[in-house]
Amino acid sequence: MQYVKEIVAFGPRPLGSANHRKVEDFILAHLKGGDVENDVFTANTPEGNLPVHNIIAKFPGTRDGVIVIASHYDTNYPLRNTSFVGANDGGSSSGLLLQFANQFRGKKLDGYSVWLVWDDAEEAIKPDGSGGLPREMPFEQDSLYGITHLRDKWQTDGSLKKIKAFLLADMIGDADLNVEHDANSTPWLEAVVYEAATRMGYQSHFFARTMEVDDDHIPFVKLGVPAADFIDFDYGYNNVYWHTTQDTVDKLSPKSLEIVGTTMLETIRILGEMQSLPPK
Repeated sequence: MQYVKEIVAFGPRPLGSANHRKVEDFILAHLKGGDVENDVFTANTPEGNLPVHNIIAKFPGTRDGVIVIASHYDTNYPLRNTSFVGANDGGSSSGLLLQFANQFRGKKLDGYSVWLVWDDAEEAIKPDGSGGLPREMPFEQDSLYGITHLRDKWQTDGSLKKIKAFLLADMIGDADLNVEHDANSTPWLEAVVYEAATRMGYQSHFFARTMEVDDDHIPFVKLGVPAADFIDFDYGYNNVYWHTTQDTVDKLSPKSLEIVGTTMLETIRILGEMQSLPPK
């Protein structure tokens, strides 16, 4: 939770802003000395060319294969001229990944290697996410710039074949935590997540609702990578805080971060013990 507070303290961090660069430096400073990959490129957006910076921290395991845990860290671009700080939306999950880095640092992990990904330019540039395109076009035409670029890069260099599972954290700090059962995620992996939550005694915070979530995992799902999205998409009564200046730290709970973090770690442990993983 302290990491979340420190990230939010930088203020709004939309793509291309000075605060965005400060958060990049903040994340990289905490990963100093580790195996860190920087995926930097320029995205062609409806607002022109904007710099994008994905940060990947790699931690080796005892088994061949990789589990990716991802979180976006940018804030909503259309709200860039407001006080929107994305405490839950971008902040909560990015802080959680920093704590995972602390847990994994300096040891060889039992099971698969873990790659932590702070992906950039997740948020849409246009308010409706269309990028000025017809609404029947895929939503990722004007969002998910960073994670889509990273997926394509990994497909080209062969890394994609190593990925056994893609776990996404997004909006996981809500004090009233209810993680969705995402119909766009991989069913067998969602079952593993629920088993992990049950083993930890947290099952009451998972899967009360089923919905289709369009999020950072979709580019990987489209190429057959098993994926699960840890997201609570009802932030405040009737989702009243989402993408508003009310998305502030006081709406979050350290317990929610603990529940999601512990369940993710148990999911990784279960996957590492399985003899083989099912296909998508």
